Amino acid sequence: MNMRMNKRLNTTAEGGFTLIELIVVIVILGILAATALPKFASLGGDARMASLQAAKGSLSSVVAMAHGKYLINPSVAPSFDGTTLGMSNGYPKADTTLFAAAGLSSDYVQVGGAGAVVAATANSPALTATETAFIPSSLSGKAGGLDCYVIYTEAASGGTPTVAMSPTITADKCN
Repeated sequence: MNMRMNKRLNTTAEGGFTLIELIVVIVILGILAATALPKFASLGGDARMASLQAAKGSLSSVVAMAHGKYLINPSVAPSFDGTTLGMSNGYPKADTTLFAAAGLSSDYVQVGGAGAVVAATANSPALTATETAFIPSSLSGKAGGLDCYVIYTEAASGGTPTVAMSPTITADKCN
């Protein structure tokens, strides 16, 4: 009977972690979190830059397609998804129709366009009467809007329009 009791005591002993083991695991997790967090914290800026690259591509595509349609039939203004583009020198004007045709109206805020001269502010760039800028909605009214945008410049007579990223754009400035 003594052996049976001894066996029972060995099998009923509880297993678990000691307080020291738990503290070591928590410290290791804290160190990992402290080194990994900064790498993930700047992903918002990288995502905005990627989104702006996509917006630039969308604008460039609409401009190229509109110019192609214009070359086929100059007397009919090109239309995309029910939006008829205003044209100047065979290319789209820098106005709200371009903004809508490129599909940017839900994720971006348009600044300038339609012949308006815009002075630089703390939140947006200076624009001439033939330019319009597209700023991510999440940066509208914030300092990041000054450096994180896509700009469209209308075609001059005999020239071609330009679609470009902000010259000062970086992931840090798009946060």
